[in-house]
Formats: sequence, C-alpha cells, structure tokens
Amino acid sequence: MTDVPLPGAQRRDQMFPTLGADDVARVARFGVPRRYAAGEALFRTGATGVGLFVVVRGRVTITRHDAIGVETLVVEHGAGAIIGETTGLSGRPALVDAFAAEDTDTVALDPAALRALLVAEAMLGERITRALILRRVDLIASGAGGPLIVAPADHPGRVVLANFLRRNGLPFRALDPATDHEADELLASIHPEPGDYPLALLADGTVLRAPNEATLARALGMIGEADADKVYDVAIVGAGPAGLAASVYAASEGLSVLVVDQRSFGGQAGASARIENYFGFPTGITGQALTARGFVQAQKFGVEIAIPTTIAALDCGGAGGIHRLRTEDGRIYAARTVVIASGARYRRPPIDRLAEFEGRGIWYWASPVEAQFCAGQEVALVGGGNSAGQAAVYLAGHAQKVRMMVRGPGLAETMSRYLIDRIAADPRIELMPHTEIVALEGDASGLRGITWRDRQHGHSTSAPIRNLFLFIGADPASEWLASCGVTLDDKAFVATAAGLATDHPGIFAIGDVRSGSVKRVGGAIGEGAAVVAQIHAYLAAVQPA
Repeated sequence: MTDVPLPGAQRRDQMFPTLGADDVARVARFGVPRRYAAGEALFRTGATGVGLFVVVRGRVTITRHDAIGVETLVVEHGAGAIIGETTGLSGRPALVDAFAAEDTDTVALDPAALRALLVAEAMLGERITRALILRRVDLIASGAGGPLIVAPADHPGRVVLANFLRRNGLPFRALDPATDHEADELLASIHPEPGDYPLALLADGTVLRAPNEATLARALGMIGEADADKVYDVAIVGAGPAGLAASVYAASEGLSVLVVDQRSFGGQAGASARIENYFGFPTGITGQALTARGFVQAQKFGVEIAIPTTIAALDCGGAGGIHRLRTEDGRIYAARTVVIASGARYRRPPIDRLAEFEGRGIWYWASPVEAQFCAGQEVALVGGGNSAGQAAVYLAGHAQKVRMMVRGPGLAETMSRYLIDRIAADPRIELMPHTEIVALEGDASGLRGITWRDRQHGHSTSAPIRNLFLFIGADPASEWLASCGVTLDDKAFVATAAGLATDHPGIFAIGDVRSGSVKRVGGAIGEGAAVVAQIHAYLAAVQPA
C-alpha cells in the first residue's frame, strides 16, 4: 500500500506513533473510556467491530498467530499509543490479538467514531491513517492473521486463492506439503485427500477443503454487512479506479454509497506491475498500491463495500424511481442512483485447450504470484497494449527471456512511447511481430509447450514454454444490464448521451465499460469524480428541497 520505501527507524516511528496529551484529548472527544485488567483481552484475532484504541495509562501487548499455532510478538504499546489497523475503518475481523499487560485505561472508538475522527481532525487523522496503512503492509509481508494456504506450489487452486487474497490486500501464507514441513503435524490430524487441496487453514482453527473464492471470503468475514433494507443514494457496481474514485467523491460529499465487486478492488489496474504515466507519480506506482489507497480512502469516508459480490441483474426505475441490484446469491440492494463501473473481462483467444491450462500456465495478469513460476525460464506474452508492455517489463526482471508476440507489425499504434523504448532497451525481451499462438500442449500438471506461427511467412515453431501471458484486450462486463434494457453499442459497451448518463434516469456509466472511454487509469478516475456532480444534479431534480 506504500510505494516509497522508508528508512527503518522512520517507518517504525510512523507505524507506531505516540500521541501527546493534546492529541489524546482530541481522540477522547470521539471515543469512550474503557478499563482493562491485567491479562484481559481488548480483542482477539477474528473479532469484528473493532475500531481504534488509544492507551491512556498502562501497557498493551499485540501478538499475531497463525493456523499452526505460531505466535509472534508484534509490539508492546505504552501510554499515547494507538491500537488498530485498516480493518478498524470497516469493523472487519481483526488480524491480531491485543491483551492488557497490566491494568490499563484506554479510549475506545468504534469504526464509525474512528471515521469521524479522521475526517474532523485532519492533521491527527493523517498520522493515524498512515500508521494503519503501514501496519497492514507489515501484516501482509508477514502473512500474520490471515489464512494458511496449503497445496502443491503449482496447484491451480493455490494460485487462484493466493491471487484473490493478494488483490484484496489480505495477509496469507502458502505452504507446499511436499517441501514445507511446518504444517506436518496439523496435516497429519486433517488427513487431506488429493481432492481437498488447496486447504485453507484459518487462524481460529477452521479448515476449508478446496474452497472457492466466495467460500473463503465468507469464512474470513470479507463480504461485510451491507444493509439490504437500506436505500442508498448511490450504488456502484465495480471497484476499479473509476468505481473507487466515484465512491470517494460521493461519500466525501455526504451521499450514502454502496460498492460491490465480484472479485476484488482495483480492477485490471490493480494487477498492473507498475503505472508510470499517472499524474503525480514520477517514479511510478504499482496498480495494487494505487488502488489500495483508494480502497482505504473510500472506507475512511464511510463507503459500504461488499466484495466479492456478483450482480446478476439490475431492476431499474421501480416504485419511487428506486433501482434494485439482484445478486447471484439472492440479496437485493436498493439505490436512488446506480453507477455502472463493472469494467471489462480479459479476452480469451480461440485456441484449443486454453481453458484446460488456465491457472496452470495460462495467465491473464502478471503479479508476484505468477512471477515466481517464471524464475530463470523462458515465457511468452501475447499483446501490444500498455498492460502488455508493463507486464513484459515486469516479467523480464524474473524470467530468463520474454517472447512478446503481436499479430501486427509492431507496437507504435497501441502502446505508449516510454514503454516501447523500455522494451527495445531490454535484452531479455524479444519483440515478435506478425506472430500468433496456434497450439498448446500439456498434461494434468499444466502447460508444457506452445506453438506459434509467423503470419507473414506461414512457418510454425514449437518450444517447451510453460507460462503464457495473454493481454489481448477485454470485453465489457455488461451482460447483467439486460434486465434493465440500458442501451449498449454494437460491441456491448454502455452508451452514454449527456455526459456520463445512460438512457435510463438515474443510471450512469464510467470507466472501461462505457462506450468511448479512453481506457486509461487517469481517465477512469476523472470520470469517477465527474459523475458525482451529475448524480447530485439528478437527485436534486427528483428530490427538490
């Protein structure tokens, strides 16, 4: 969540600040006093509704533990210390344990009070927010408090769960039962069958056998408790840069906001290894870091978030002009306005056996999870856009060689100049124009080779390449709009006429799903900001003061 490394001492000071008496008094205006006896728990891993504590007198010990019983001391807090991390903004399950080391007095803030403090006390709020973010980064680095994923290193289910947790900013650890023996004793008591992998072992002792993303999310308390009986001012479908930006601007201006996404925050931008052409970040920033900041910012302003949640249909223009979002699992959310920010899905080329090897050598993004499979290997990448260029540069830092294949004559028409120059300067990247993949080979263990064809001369070449990255564009995620009848263009992107409004009152479209959008992170964020003014105008017209 941070893109600029800090010196160790400075980082620790920011992660564990000590508040003076004046700052403690400011915090006290928003919280309530609570006293804990020596040995008493302020909260334990998995506790919900925990916001923030400030120690007034005494000492509090913070420890973290994992599913195999390993407990580690994180820090011991004294007077003036703040206790909490980013889960406190939403009240999601805590990732550490907190115990009073002696009789201790605190000021306790629930999530709503914490958010009110951060908004009302800007300077103090900045210090606290930075500390919460740095603590989450530290937890992610250690894997503390999150699930333990156990499966062979190349098991596709392990890769899917690891990517899901990483994209959602959750800590986890992954072990291979064949080579990592930390969990031998625990596995001996579980007696897993081959079909049980991947196992997800939670800090509270829960064991999930071959869970999918939704099952794991529910077990971790990720989906949250968005109010199905509430009528929101704005419901936003999609938590990419456009959707997150819209949520931040709308909530900061007093609107009640719900955000849903079927997989994670960040969208396709969240998978970018490095974004270097976004204004204000001259050294670049990873997509994960950029969108994680937006995710925290949205929670700071009270946005309610339900991830992962898949919207199956939109029922628009009901009684009183209220729109309803129906989810795949039967929930219904109501809102006065709906912002379509569902983005696009990775396009799949018509190659035989493609689905067979997805997650086992076929990848649609390049993150540290996939990069670990490429160390010292030759890999292939198909695509000529900016996402493909960013991925090629990132993978070149891990792989022995990156074969970058495009169907056309080159990159000039589809890629930013700075990326073209960087690719040309990297001897580990070979640009292969007029080239297409025509065949895949492999077995039950995954992809084992690919065949490509020179489109100009017609000859084909095969190579034992075990990792193929596909960045050939995306198709709009708009099929869920059929129930509403929102007008789409001939490629199924959402048509907008006046500004960002669709042809249905109170329904707006922004980001990659919108017809004519510029398909850039900056453009998506700009549309997310701009749509809020149109939402205000619409609400004022239908609900005059």
